[in-house]
Amino acid sequence: MDCLFCKITNRELNSDIILENDKFLVFKDIHPKADVHVLIVPKKHIDSVDHITEEDAKFLGDIFLTAKEAAKKLGVSQAYKLAINVGKDGGQEIDHLHMHLLAERKEVSDT
Repeated sequence: MDCLFCKITNRELNSDIILENDKFLVFKDIHPKADVHVLIVPKKHIDSVDHITEEDAKFLGDIFLTAKEAAKKLGVSQAYKLAINVGKDGGQEIDHLHMHLLAERKEVSDT
């Protein structure tokens, strides 16, 4: 399979890994759209939301728990956005299901 995200989850390509568990790999997006922009990628290849089966339901529920853990690790657990793009016209650039976690870092005032 010539899937970029499969190559990353299989460690055939390097990435800036933030978090890993038995089902998902979380790494920095190479074209960030926010101060914090990471991808939560299943290690199991699924093309998109349109390809999810009933047996994937519990497995994919865990993507939200992984996102929550990543947000906490990144220090943005109180304010972040999660997004899943579906299909080329929906903004999905890689044919491997993934979730974006985006957040802006708040400036801390010295006063």
